[in-house]
Amino acid sequence: MSTHAQAVPHRYPNASKSHVPARAVKLGPVSVAPPDRARSTQVSKVGLRDICLSYRTQTGERLLALDHINLEVRAGEFLCIVGPSGCGKSTLLHLIAGLQAQTSGEVLIDGRPVEGPGTDRILIFQEHGLFPWLTVAENVEFGMKMKGVPKTERQEKMRHYLRLVHLAKFERSYIHQLSGGMRQRVAIARALATEPDVLLMDEPFAALDAQTRDLLHDELERIWSETGRTIIFVTHNVREAVRLGDRVVLLTFRPGRVKTEFPVSLPRPRALEDPEVALAARAVLDELRDEINRSLEAEYSAGVKPHIEPGDHA
Repeated sequence: MSTHAQAVPHRYPNASKSHVPARAVKLGPVSVAPPDRARSTQVSKVGLRDICLSYRTQTGERLLALDHINLEVRAGEFLCIVGPSGCGKSTLLHLIAGLQAQTSGEVLIDGRPVEGPGTDRILIFQEHGLFPWLTVAENVEFGMKMKGVPKTERQEKMRHYLRLVHLAKFERSYIHQLSGGMRQRVAIARALATEPDVLLMDEPFAALDAQTRDLLHDELERIWSETGRTIIFVTHNVREAVRLGDRVVLLTFRPGRVKTEFPVSLPRPRALEDPEVALAARAVLDELRDEINRSLEAEYSAGVKPHIEPGDHA
């Protein structure tokens, strides 16, 4: 068994500054290099440039939620974002989806500023948002119908994407007749059917049991490999992030900043129980623990600093 983790942190002590120069990091016999910074001269699929977001609380105070987020996401990359509760992970997805506007900075898709929602970006929530009065087929067709796609083409694509998520036999079923994992697969099929360039996923598997979640990890990885979509995936589960991601980005507690990036070089397919995945997750968790403690200090008014056990968030 390998004795080294293969998720290597790259720290950005001042998130408002540009990224540090690229360097390879030696881990025993393996050299893991961060993403090629020469790519920064190319147009990224998703670019976040000095993103700040603040809002006024009910008490009238101004709260800084995101502080100078700078992030580039390559086309076809599977990027996972982790961080403590309240760090702005979900908010970032909302900004990329165009559902919310940042206070300052730019969100770019293929180098063009995001000015609102678009069919090139689809957001999948933990709550799948399917219509219970529609069949599985009608749910998958819904987005295409709103775009004016002809019926014959809609049905052809619907059947293609239901086959992709292994639900071809359930196109006439209603949502209440499906398990939780099957409903989430319908949500994924519906999102893919609109053929977005970027799939934004906000803790989509958090409410599922462990066995269903593991199966959906395999399905999502296969779909990502077959479609070449860019995926930005938010999770509280560090091991899930390492299991799925090409790169794991860790955000600080409020205000959210990019604290550390972890390129993940483990070969695919991966499993949550792989020793190498556990070791890599430990490297991420070591960086995350301080941020979790900060979030707990903010939550509890007592002056005692809560203690985080080694297994938490793993």
